Amino acid sequence: MLDIDHGTYPFVTSSNTVAAQAMIGSGMGNGAVGYVLGIAKAYTTRVGDGPFPTELLDEIGQGLGHRGKEFGTNTGRPRRCGWFDAVMVRQAVKLNGIDGIALTKLDVLDGEKIIKVCVGYELDGKRIERFPFTMGAQARLKPIWEEFDGWSESTQGARSFAELPATCIKYVRRVEELIGCPVALVSTSPQREDTILMTDPFRD
Repeated sequence: MLDIDHGTYPFVTSSNTVAAQAMIGSGMGNGAVGYVLGIAKAYTTRVGDGPFPTELLDEIGQGLGHRGKEFGTNTGRPRRCGWFDAVMVRQAVKLNGIDGIALTKLDVLDGEKIIKVCVGYELDGKRIERFPFTMGAQARLKPIWEEFDGWSESTQGARSFAELPATCIKYVRRVEELIGCPVALVSTSPQREDTILMTDPFRD
């Protein structure tokens, strides 16, 4: 959503960030790429200004930022944090032709009693299923929530999907349904070994 052409203009970066830019920038044809892996956190963050329908301006949002170490690498500026926005991710999946998602920072949700996911927006009293492109409409969006039971157990150190708490597995499976894309891998800590491969995206 920070792509200069397809993102939340003018709150975007100065270049194209969609997957197709990899082919354009390298000089390869579209057929050279066999698998597009998207990367999404188990919650949503944003740096700087711009529309953020699921932003949490409370202790929960602060807790996500603290546990997830959501601070700018160079500036140290805190990132804005909120619940997972399935509408925005679904739109990114379609825009980029994503084949599988790497769902990261699942452990940051450990301990939350209730977890919410945005499954649609209310715009001027009507439900919509896409992220609008005009600034005025973006500013008036109200998230439509679906709630999930959280989990008290720690997910860190899990080496297989089956080792995750049942409510965590339910959350991941529902995310797959909502974004229309399979989760290829999940990570449960910053450590490289705490990565659970559901489908190997790097397999020939």
